[in-house]
Amino acid sequence: MPAALAAVVRCVGAIAAAAVLALPACQAKRPAALYEKVPVERRTIVVAAAAAGVIEPVRTVAVKSKASGEIIELNIETGQEVKAGQLLAVIDPRQPRNNLAQAEADLEVAKSQLAIATTKQARADTLYHNGAIAETEVEDAHLAFVTARAQVVRAQAALDIARDQMDDTRVRAPVDGTIITKDVELGTVISSPTRDVGGGSVLFTMANLDTVQIRTLVDETDIGKVRPGLPATIDVDAYPSRSFSGHVLKIEPQATIDQNVTMFPALVRIANPEHLLLPGMNAEVEIHVGMRENVLAIPYAALRTPRDVGSAAAVLGLDPSQVQAEIGQGRAPATADSTKAAPVPPGAAGAATPVHRRRGGRAPGMGGAGGAPAGANGGPAGMRAGRGSSYIVFALRDGRPVPLRVRTGLTDLDYVEVVDGLAETDTVLVLPSASLIQSQQQMRERIQRITGGGGIPGMQQNQSGQTPPPQR
Repeated sequence: MPAALAAVVRCVGAIAAAAVLALPACQAKRPAALYEKVPVERRTIVVAAAAAGVIEPVRTVAVKSKASGEIIELNIETGQEVKAGQLLAVIDPRQPRNNLAQAEADLEVAKSQLAIATTKQARADTLYHNGAIAETEVEDAHLAFVTARAQVVRAQAALDIARDQMDDTRVRAPVDGTIITKDVELGTVISSPTRDVGGGSVLFTMANLDTVQIRTLVDETDIGKVRPGLPATIDVDAYPSRSFSGHVLKIEPQATIDQNVTMFPALVRIANPEHLLLPGMNAEVEIHVGMRENVLAIPYAALRTPRDVGSAAAVLGLDPSQVQAEIGQGRAPATADSTKAAPVPPGAAGAATPVHRRRGGRAPGMGGAGGAPAGANGGPAGMRAGRGSSYIVFALRDGRPVPLRVRTGLTDLDYVEVVDGLAETDTVLVLPSASLIQSQQQMRERIQRITGGGGIPGMQQNQSGQTPPPQR
């Protein structure tokens, strides 16, 4: 029995030694500062409703030929830009050419017959006035004249149709645009839509890409904030370092339900003068449902609620009860002038701040049950442009952290607008999320319970930092 107990003691000692040897390494990796100092600055905050869609042309034209036959000439390829009236293809013109020649000959015959009928009618009228012929002969001459004139009209119409059929053998672009698809090749025999009940053969598909659109789906939780005319930012994988601008054209009234998620179709129109956006490209759309330009802003993770302000105070080395008391008394900054977030006119220093957009996901510091605050409706705090949300931040005053109450406005979940409570000269402290602080505190309490509040039994660390082996 003593031998077994000694073996257990040796095993526990070895485990304890390994744990203690690992502590200096963990302490070496621990960051020196538990918070980050961030100055209050002016920013443009944009809140966007995110959606996805596919680039498509505003109008697509299917080019067909009114003539049937074999394609004997093909002058374009896909991707080529063409002008209205430009020659695209030529159909075998032999049959239309023969019809045209026959129509021209028929017209000449009809004109000759009309000339003869005209002469006979004039002669009949003269003879009738002289009493040389009967009235019936005059009527017959007049009927022959009218018939000859009608024959000329029919021959002229047939000639016009033959000329049109001859022109139809040369397929031209109906509008300015870009050839998107080509469905035929040289030698293909096509059918005319005027003669084929199936609609005829499609030769090309073309569209004008100067303006394109995205048919996207917007979540029903965001559709109430989306309206026609709102600006939108479009990103495509083909140009990762460039964004495109557009606007909401319209919102369809009929919802679409996919996997129990209700979405509303929205159409976003985009100017595309360089023709960089091509049909079929996948696009991410951010519709700007809210914007604040050149406002005082701080990181969203710097906000604290009264519930988690105590843990944040402990991290900063402050007395949590004293901080709670100060917050309960409604402590404010020392001077009234420093609490005003006075607007800066456009063009002033600090006004040219890049637009900061949310790309999805949670903002830094939003973790678990604690972290950045949430709105009363479960959504992000201050997401709407309201001015009544009140939170607590820790700012540096005279080199020491102090809790301050602030009123917030719009937020994009990365930064939040400060309506009141801070000045542009202030610096706020961004601490770890409340859940992280709580988990660290629980880990320390667990270690203290394991070790009994002191060092590990049988282990002592000398002043040089070296840990002696466990005593046996």
